[in-house]
Amino acid sequence: MTGRREAYVAGMQAVAPMLPGVVPFGMTAGVAGLDAGLGGELAFAMSVLIFAGASQIATAQLLGADAAPALVVLTALLINLRMVMYSASLAGHFAPLPLRWRVPMAYLLTDQAYALSIQRILRRHPGPQEHWFYLGAGLTLWITWLCATGAGIAAGSAVPPAWELGFIVPLIFLSLLVPAIASRPALVAAVTAGLLSVLGRGRPAGLGLTLAALAGIAAGVVTERMTRRG
Repeated sequence: MTGRREAYVAGMQAVAPMLPGVVPFGMTAGVAGLDAGLGGELAFAMSVLIFAGASQIATAQLLGADAAPALVVLTALLINLRMVMYSASLAGHFAPLPLRWRVPMAYLLTDQAYALSIQRILRRHPGPQEHWFYLGAGLTLWITWLCATGAGIAAGSAVPPAWELGFIVPLIFLSLLVPAIASRPALVAAVTAGLLSVLGRGRPAGLGLTLAALAGIAAGVVTERMTRRG
């Protein structure tokens, strides 16, 4: 096996244990697109163009709530702001690559691809084939995401129109969220955002949901700082 192929396969193997957790998230994105009234084609196009789970689902929810376009774009940018830090962290290692590599690598940047790649780079020191490892992890995740989104759209389309799909998205989100609430700041953030999103229901342009998310983040940060101070 050549060095390139070995690195590519290593990337696929490294991301494989994470894929079962990606599938329900991708299916949720497909159902959320349908619930927002986008139709199957547009919902799938969102997965191709955006390829970012949380912001994709939030975008679909805001579109379904007839939020202002500027608010939808701003929300997606805020959720994906961490990608700027990921890019800055990886830039020093991949900057010498030609543009034909850096453009697709930027498109395939995800939490998983970044975490796996930076761990390997820091552990092994950057080698000449590390971008093949990144491609193996990122491309495998991308294919899985699109398949999961397509499965969610197919499953959602099979549901009779008389059945409301709205309850499915928060239900799956809750199943993904609850295991992640493993600390006091996370609990405070979740409770704050949940309560305010209920109280803000019906606000114009989806403002209640956005403000609830921002308030939840602020509450979590404040609680974490207070916890550190003792």
